[in-house]
Amino acid sequence: MKEFRRVAVGGTFDELHRGHKVLLLKAFELGKTVSVGLCTDTFAEKLRKPHETAPYEERLKKLEGFLKKHSLLQRSEIIPLNDPIGTTLSDLGLQALIVSQETEEIALEINKKRRALGVPHLVILTIKMVPSENCTPISTTRIRKGEIDHEGYLLISKKSL
Repeated sequence: MKEFRRVAVGGTFDELHRGHKVLLLKAFELGKTVSVGLCTDTFAEKLRKPHETAPYEERLKKLEGFLKKHSLLQRSEIIPLNDPIGTTLSDLGLQALIVSQETEEIALEINKKRRALGVPHLVILTIKMVPSENCTPISTTRIRKGEIDHEGYLLISKKSL
């Protein structure tokens, strides 16, 4: 079910986990082609995550591997993101943004800026955060802390919780 010719999705995609995969797969389900924005090292640093972030090339390689495994690489265009907006103001071929609840505010801001430029708004499709085994969202921060694995299963023993 391809509703749009071109959609965009973006992120750091560090510790490529089940939440990232759900977001990416939804983008490819809805879009014939997908522009995937991948945060550069400089931009990732500005985000001040509470953990280290893998280098861009490492994240790119894992992202490409995931897309290739699902036969989606040929339908994608991976672009480096140097800011939260990327090419969403200049790329007039985009029709929709696929975002997580965490980044929905950025998508709304993008549409405000597009409106100010007289550019058609983007349809915003917000995907719910994917819950881990204990019903809190899967996140790279939790993976890096050793709380959960990439699928959201708890790694800390139940006694220590």
